[in-house]
Amino acid sequence: MTETPVQPTSHTTAEKLAELREKLELAKDPGDEKAKARRDKKGIPSARARIHALLDPGSFLEIGALAKTPGDPNAFFGDGVVTGHGTIDGRPVGVFSHDQTVFQGSVGEMFGRKVAKLMEWVAMVGCPIIGINDSAGARIQDTATSLAWYAELGRRHEMLRGLVPEISLIFGKCAGGAVYSPIQTDLVVAVRDQGYMFITGPDVIKDVTGEDVTFDELGGADVQAQRGNIHKVVESEAAAYQYVRDYLSFLPSNHFDDVPIVNPGLEPEITASDLELDTIVPDSDNQAYDMHEILLRIFDDGDVFEIADQRSPSMITAFARVDGRPVGVVANQPMHMSGAVGNEASDKAAGFIRFCDSFNLPLVFVVDTPGAMPGLEEERGGIIKRGGRFFNAIVEADVPKVTIVVRKAYGGGYAVMGSKQLSADLNYAWPTARIAVIGAEGAAQLLVKRFPDPTAPEVQKIRADFIEGYNANLATPWIAAERGYIDGVIEPHQTRLLIRRSLRLLRDKQPVNKVLRKHGLTPL
Repeated sequence: MTETPVQPTSHTTAEKLAELREKLELAKDPGDEKAKARRDKKGIPSARARIHALLDPGSFLEIGALAKTPGDPNAFFGDGVVTGHGTIDGRPVGVFSHDQTVFQGSVGEMFGRKVAKLMEWVAMVGCPIIGINDSAGARIQDTATSLAWYAELGRRHEMLRGLVPEISLIFGKCAGGAVYSPIQTDLVVAVRDQGYMFITGPDVIKDVTGEDVTFDELGGADVQAQRGNIHKVVESEAAAYQYVRDYLSFLPSNHFDDVPIVNPGLEPEITASDLELDTIVPDSDNQAYDMHEILLRIFDDGDVFEIADQRSPSMITAFARVDGRPVGVVANQPMHMSGAVGNEASDKAAGFIRFCDSFNLPLVFVVDTPGAMPGLEEERGGIIKRGGRFFNAIVEADVPKVTIVVRKAYGGGYAVMGSKQLSADLNYAWPTARIAVIGAEGAAQLLVKRFPDPTAPEVQKIRADFIEGYNANLATPWIAAERGYIDGVIEPHQTRLLIRRSLRLLRDKQPVNKVLRKHGLTPL
């Protein structure tokens, strides 16, 4: 019987080094040649090139480059995802990037293990995690293994929420399970006409429901931004990276860290820009103006970094700085629906407030709202419980809260936009403020309905006199000030420096009177 010769188990060091270099070279861009050709034809960067474009130059340390699908001798290195560590503005981050040329960036076992390990590392170090998403979703040939790792990564995302910032970039068609990872993160940024999110694609929808729908109608970046699933739509991958860098500049690396401070102590006296606030609110109650013009003048350097600008533009959510320290801003926008608080506005504000509270960012409310948005569609959409979530988020947040009422604060809009009764710490109003249960026009309408002919000239005269008296004597800041519901009526030009002084006073605020329970229950 002839014995099979035993292969040598040792090589020279030079041979081992050569083998390593060969494997590492293959791992740099390991995918299917046809897939790489399609990628290059589209002008799309590789997974690693995307990471290098995001991070500080030379800072990327890759982990798991030689990982492969177990038991498959023809498997590609990386298993569809590139993972590692680096820095942004010198601060550590974890990053992963889907590789469309390897199993279309779908999730397999080693893919899952690599991302899970990265999540463990960011939890241990306490730094943000950024995912560059361009994935086909679950790996069909891996059946239960792929599903198990999707679920595992979902669990780990939830465990990181509120501990470290989680960010997703959408650079391709993210379908099925591939959307459940980014939707659990704090910030989702997509490239217009390139990034898509949907559970089932147009072909499946056509087969199941008979509906004809395009990719853009179903899951285009702008459509998903309006639905609240994407926070920012940009024109290019480079713009997405810059948005992420700017976003992180307002945040601590984790829940326990201090916030980054930028240029404290600037402009310690009243400026010409401050004085412009004295004339910025129109004399007519029904005339719109751009709330951004106020925000730019009451925060440092006119730097207001808006989040989710396409979702319900009647509500502004943004980061800004006060005396060099980041704050969260929640403001009404009279340019859209008069600043009324509707369903999407409520959810947008509630989510933002909870995020700011998690990372210890003080909140500044700037108020000009006629109250809840009326209408059958709003009622059908759940404005009662969604407004309740807004209430709930404010009460649960124990960070410092300062409120400025610049014009209308009517009904539930007064309450939910940082009222003292919902736990705001310091509340101020401009002389232009109108604080009341209902606006003069609405109150007058209720009055004239009692007359047999509301359109009669004498009734209209009563209506006009009522509106004048209501605005002069009821819808004013003075009654709220007399009863202590606001802490002061201020000249508008004092606002910027008063917010600064107020947040200094509140810097050492500690939560008090917390009810002992497992957790609160949000209206869902």
